[in-house]
Amino acid sequence: MQPRTYGMLLVSIATIMWSTAGLFVRALDLDVWTVLGWRSLFGGLALTIIILAKKRISAEPGKVPLYFYPLFGLMAAISMYGYIGALKLTTVANVLAIYATVPFVAAAIAYVWLKEKISRRVLIASMIAFVGVLIVAGFGARPQDIAGNALAFLMTLTFSILLVAARRYPALRLAPVNALGSGFCVLLCLPLMSHAIPSLQEMLVLAVFGSTTSGIAYLLFMTGGRYIPSSEAGLIGLLDVVLGPLWVWLAFSETPTLSTIIGGVIILISVFWYLWSGMARSQQPRRTLKNV
Repeated sequence: MQPRTYGMLLVSIATIMWSTAGLFVRALDLDVWTVLGWRSLFGGLALTIIILAKKRISAEPGKVPLYFYPLFGLMAAISMYGYIGALKLTTVANVLAIYATVPFVAAAIAYVWLKEKISRRVLIASMIAFVGVLIVAGFGARPQDIAGNALAFLMTLTFSILLVAARRYPALRLAPVNALGSGFCVLLCLPLMSHAIPSLQEMLVLAVFGSTTSGIAYLLFMTGGRYIPSSEAGLIGLLDVVLGPLWVWLAFSETPTLSTIIGGVIILISVFWYLWSGMARSQQPRRTLKNV
């Protein structure tokens, strides 16, 4: 198997795993703190195994201050809570549509933090995506939709900060950061979650939920991303936005609202256009060299 094909396969499998998060949440008849606490526990255990099996995640040498790990671990914890909390309070389609703006939120953070210039393509795609977000988040008929959309954006913001931090500090090992985030989540949820042990069936669902969406998927995506351009990895990752609501619709008949469908389509168009145009530009010099 060619390295490029191998990378695309790993990233695709990871994306499919991530897209099942809403399915797991809907399958569990537990409160949000209990779901998040157990999911974080199993996710942290899976990441600990990854850390022990693969001592180094970063490909570049160097050191970062030790306090970065609890700091960014707290960011990861906020992102984890925002994701699961949003899935409990609003539809999966709403959460994933808002999450699809990660590339643009990260670009804005990078502009402020790293002084990276924002290209015209990013500005155009961001404005189009923002319209889609307004349609998705602004037409929530229920109060819990508004709260869920706010948590989804909080998750998107903190995850974007982590993405930029990973670029700013290449030596930062992301597996320990996420493991610490899982640990913080467990500690935060412990006083609020149910102290009753879930049933065997629920425990199995929680174990698969945590280990796959937090542990295995993370390892597969990061490994596969080494063999393909990051723009292609991001493009494949956007399948999460399409597959997430699909699984929930097939399993639980949760039909997205018209505003969610319209807003989600607008966001998808903006993100796909941005990534596609970027790949087209990156291939242009190679075609010119070939012709010469």
